Amino acid sequence: MALRLTNTLTRKKEVFKPQDPQRVTMYLCGPTVYSYAHIGNFRPVVAFDVLYRLLRRIYGEGNVVYATNFTDVDDKIIAAANETGEPMAKITQKYAKAYEEDSAALNALKPNHRPTAIAHIPEMIAMMEKLQRKGYAYETADSLLFSVQQMEDYGKLSRRNRDDMIAGARVDVAAGKRDPADFSLWKKAKPDEPEDAQFDSPWGKGRPGWHIECSAMIAATLGKTIDIHAGGQDLQFPHHENEIAQSECAHGEPLARFWLHNGFLDIESEKMSKSIGNVKIPHEMLKSTKGEVLRMALMAGQYRQPLDWTEELLDAVKTTLDRAYGALRRVWKSGSARWNDKAVFEALCDDLNTPQALAEFSRLISEANIAADHNDKEAMAVARANLIEAGDLLGLLQSTPDEWEKGGASDDTARIDALVQERLDARAAKNWARADEIRDELAAEGVEIMDGSGGSSWRKV
Repeated sequence: MALRLTNTLTRKKEVFKPQDPQRVTMYLCGPTVYSYAHIGNFRPVVAFDVLYRLLRRIYGEGNVVYATNFTDVDDKIIAAANETGEPMAKITQKYAKAYEEDSAALNALKPNHRPTAIAHIPEMIAMMEKLQRKGYAYETADSLLFSVQQMEDYGKLSRRNRDDMIAGARVDVAAGKRDPADFSLWKKAKPDEPEDAQFDSPWGKGRPGWHIECSAMIAATLGKTIDIHAGGQDLQFPHHENEIAQSECAHGEPLARFWLHNGFLDIESEKMSKSIGNVKIPHEMLKSTKGEVLRMALMAGQYRQPLDWTEELLDAVKTTLDRAYGALRRVWKSGSARWNDKAVFEALCDDLNTPQALAEFSRLISEANIAADHNDKEAMAVARANLIEAGDLLGLLQSTPDEWEKGGASDDTARIDALVQERLDARAAKNWARADEIRDELAAEGVEIMDGSGGSSWRKV
């Protein structure tokens, strides 16, 4: 089945064909690392991790090259450094590490490349010099600016009218602009900016603009024209529009063949906002909620559509995953077989239709339980293979049933294991009072002990 993706550039769902099936390239705009990322920041991480998994299945794991960046020099990072008195690098390294840990907890595969802006400043300067030589950039007292009037089809991605473009450009304040929509390529250093935010350039000490960072990192890691550029809907303008302008005017060829954008995430039908106090931070949420639950909740809506994040959604997802791991446990030792159900794969090939894929995943859970009910060894083996295959595509069922039910390896797991063994020893010694005491103690913690012919196991309920 052909993979079809909705291309923001054409506003059409198109059959995806890479430039080179032996090197499929994808780039996702990453975070500015000055604080912990919120749950909305992880929607593109999960959505395009699903695409990465799908592409690897279609073209082979070694034939897909995926890059996502860290912005480690920016106004917000400078503000955080000025406020705390800490070096920029200490701030960015802390939050980049947290972001990678949180992404891993949500079962996001590690990208092939994780470029940082500061490491690519030489490439940015070379691109800016090229733009200036070709007449697309001009210098003012405090900046090097891109002249949007020099690009005939500027605005082709977002399709905004002139007034909207100017309104969006007002955040980029720079003296001496020829046009209100012109944007900064290089910002000359200001007196109150820290020394580690100042870099040498032909235009004096300063730092790159946000947009040129991604243009240079894409060219350096993936090439001048890539297959897929992805990001949040809020980045269409001005960020992605300006990336296109810089890259295409510098290189003379398209930046990306497919542009994909995920929709917004609301909290209980309200926009996420610090002023409302409803900002959800996965770095904190993961202390009480499994990453796989957060991941599946982020896949509950098709990636291009808005998603309403609610407690009811999380509860429903947790129930489904408990059911999935319960079914997987029942067929876990059924032997090997080839998977034969392509419904999840086909749903994802239809513009990453995760709601349909999750519906098919739920059906596979039911089929595994039916096979186990009938003790049909052959059907159980196939059901196990189908569940694992679907889980790999979706980034679900990435633990064993034991790991899921016990909450993963931890000191608490070791403590519970020891108590279960103590209970077994007490039963062997016919110390029924101590055995019952341990069972009651663990039940009060939400731990269920399951006795069987092969011994005792436990799970958190």
